[in-house]
Amino acid sequence: MTSRTRYVTPCGAATVGAVIDVRRGADRYPGGEPEAGITTRHAFSFGPYYDPDNLRLGPLTACNEEHLAAGAGFAEHRHSDTELLTWVVSGELRHRDSRGRSTLVRPGDLQHLGAGAGVHHVERNDGAGPLVFLQLWLAARTPALTPRYTVVRALAQPYGVPEAGAVLRVARPEAGATLPLPAAPYGYVHVVRGEAELPGGERLASGDSVRVRDGADVAGAALRARTACEVLLLELADPFA
Repeated sequence: MTSRTRYVTPCGAATVGAVIDVRRGADRYPGGEPEAGITTRHAFSFGPYYDPDNLRLGPLTACNEEHLAAGAGFAEHRHSDTELLTWVVSGELRHRDSRGRSTLVRPGDLQHLGAGAGVHHVERNDGAGPLVFLQLWLAARTPALTPRYTVVRALAQPYGVPEAGAVLRVARPEAGATLPLPAAPYGYVHVVRGEAELPGGERLASGDSVRVRDGADVAGAALRARTACEVLLLELADPFA
């Protein structure tokens, strides 16, 4: 179930303003086309799944967990004024777009498609096994006319998306290690694999996420790895500031 908690500084002297909102992977809205080998789990309102209290987190408007069977994929479709970040969890993603690019994206690689004024693309699983990937949609603060495309192999450094006021990091802590929660107006944390816990002991499993609001007041709050983990951390600016 969804839970919301207000973090108290470790010394217990004061309550800060940051709101930490835990969302369980099992509570995502189901979607996709199962009969075509596509199963999707939406973290935010998407398509027919509308929740006025779950439209976006700052510039983040979607975080879709996609499961594609071998040979399945999304036919050509269009995006505009959106920055799309794709993280492959397992398998291999074949990406083709209307600019003539064809790329194979593997686990550990980050794909960034800046849709600009408009771009068409195809996403497929051309491999022999299943494919799982996450795709984050960010509303562009400064829309560009020309689409842009980047693949960072084996992402190791923070990756900035200035067009949306965002920075993405990947962390792979060992059991017992801690990760500071994003200290930004908004923050989004997704546990890709492994188990972790928040201050106070609330546990997180693979597929669970944490949303942080007013994160500048997070005052040292950290995620602790219960097992070896892979975690995506997204710092997000206020899109209306």
